Amino acid sequence: MTMSNRFQRLELEESQQPTTPIPIARTVAVVEQRADLRDAPYWMSQAEGNRRRGEFEEALRHYSRAVELERSLVAGWVGQVQMLIALAEYPEAELWARKALELFRGHAELTAARAHALCRKGDLKNAQAVCDAALAQPGLSAYPWMVRGDLMLARRDPVEEYCFDKAVQLASDWLVLIEIAAIYLFYRRTAKALTRCRQAVERAPDQPYCWFQQGTCELAMGLKAPARKSFRQCLDLEPKHVGARAAMKEIDGDVRSIRGALRRWFGGN
Repeated sequence: MTMSNRFQRLELEESQQPTTPIPIARTVAVVEQRADLRDAPYWMSQAEGNRRRGEFEEALRHYSRAVELERSLVAGWVGQVQMLIALAEYPEAELWARKALELFRGHAELTAARAHALCRKGDLKNAQAVCDAALAQPGLSAYPWMVRGDLMLARRDPVEEYCFDKAVQLASDWLVLIEIAAIYLFYRRTAKALTRCRQAVERAPDQPYCWFQQGTCELAMGLKAPARKSFRQCLDLEPKHVGARAAMKEIDGDVRSIRGALRRWFGGN
């Protein structure tokens, strides 16, 4: 609802209730406050919160809402493409990266996002060229180096750790470590993913998503006892975490099945 519509509605309500006057200054302040709650920064904040909980669909929707309200918000465009990649929507991610680059030509993170989408589509040749262009831009952030690491894994090049270490040096945010772990998981390099998750947990032990991803890696490696502890810690921090609850049920179900099999095997009750 636009500001003018808000005022029109307010005027209508006032005309219907003439016996209950509302101070004009207070009315204007309330209307302006409500309008500010749904601006582009608000939706960016919502998107970032979703992303830090691993809620990619919701993050995508909120990044898109922010960009709809403020097309010049380059971080919203980057986030939108990154969430499409996280959701394995690679052709659409590459399309939106190209569209965004028409508005922000040569932007390093958008260029890296396009390289990332191309890499995941299997177009490694073009992904390499586009990633090189991203890394050639001044003022580098972590993301282009993360994309280079992804590309190195796709090429089975052993220097991917150097790329990821560069990303971590450029950003102290625990989310960088978790998103590096997600890249390793995509290529089924679970042990290396677990190492990055442990670094994230050490850096941000109050973040449920760190514990959940650590548990995910541990479970994938068959480390059920440590995984259970990680998921338990996640639930202690966020009791309604759906993924952690499902993982705990899976682990407990397997334990009960094994115990039942042992009892049957040894003739127990």
